[in-house]
Amino acid sequence: MKTAIWLYMFLFLAFFDLHAQYPILTPFAVSLGAAPVFIGWMMGIYALTHLPGNLIAGTVIDRHGSRRYIIFSLVSAGIVLLLQSQVHYPWQLLVLRSISGFVLAFLSPACLTLLASLSSDKVTQGKLMSGHGVVHTLASVVSPAAGAFIVAKAGYSTTFQSLGWLLIATGVMAIFSVPRPLQRSEPSAASSGEKDPAVVPKLQVPWRIYILPFIISCSQGILFFELPLRSTGVDGIMSTGILFSIMSIGALVTLSMLFVNRFSPFKRVLGGIFVLAVCFYCLAALQSIPLTTTLLILGMAKGIIFPAMASLFIQLSGGSRLGRVFSLQSIAMSIGSFIGPIAAGQLRTFVSPYFIAFVLLMVGLMVIPISRKPGSLLYPNINQNPAS
Repeated sequence: MKTAIWLYMFLFLAFFDLHAQYPILTPFAVSLGAAPVFIGWMMGIYALTHLPGNLIAGTVIDRHGSRRYIIFSLVSAGIVLLLQSQVHYPWQLLVLRSISGFVLAFLSPACLTLLASLSSDKVTQGKLMSGHGVVHTLASVVSPAAGAFIVAKAGYSTTFQSLGWLLIATGVMAIFSVPRPLQRSEPSAASSGEKDPAVVPKLQVPWRIYILPFIISCSQGILFFELPLRSTGVDGIMSTGILFSIMSIGALVTLSMLFVNRFSPFKRVLGGIFVLAVCFYCLAALQSIPLTTTLLILGMAKGIIFPAMASLFIQLSGGSRLGRVFSLQSIAMSIGSFIGPIAAGQLRTFVSPYFIAFVLLMVGLMVIPISRKPGSLLYPNINQNPAS
């Protein structure tokens, strides 16, 4: 439990730092003279360079544990932010964002793997994933508005410097607080001399299930690209930060509903994606609905989706090779985050990017078969929860 508390604190500081950049990156790029298409590529390259990092993370985290890679990601990302405070040209920002995407690719798989390894009980693991979601959301409630406020008062350079030193300090604290791995994250039944029939046939996550994180991250990439473009002045940055905070408040509401964890992770993921799709349709076609209302509901859907998706991958994998599982999930999300803003930047003059997100989410729901038959996409053990 002590390890979980320390990890939650580090995650809070790291997520606070990262989310504080959401409302200011696009206006900062515009201030450097970047065009919307270039901004789309800038946001997309961050996700693209996630891919080699995710591929490496899957193997090395299972082999060496999470500790060293959490420290590496935090300190390296902080150094990149310090350099980012000194850029004067759009191409410099593009290069630094690509480096940041690579070094931060290790953080999420390492943190999720460490959290999941704290307990072998599926219910406890689900609670730990929900705690991860709560910490993530708490940080994202205040950080966008805080980042916008710092920019309004001190400028871009001071803001990036402050965020960079915060990440470095968090990484240094992790050196002394995150425990060293005592054993490999993939236990072997053979090593104990026993043959557990429930463990020997290792479960494999179906490849089609990775469509879910892909479509979710693609839609989020579109939102993070499009929303800040509403206005780029100081007042616009402040309002955008507040809108991101409102979305996080919605996520916090559903994350606080602990009874939701009693339902099947797969049902929660599908239901949340459907609500997410409806919200994007409202953003694209129903302008009469207040933007704050739509974003609040969209955040509530995210609060349901992300903890449920982590629990779903743990159950599908049977608790083995979690580093590889979470790294593949991160790869799917990186590809979606790369495609989303680039597609929005290229097509926004022809069609609303929000409508693109709506179509993508609905198509993703349709290609995922919902079946309880053995051998189908859903393993039988996922639906054995009596509360589901």
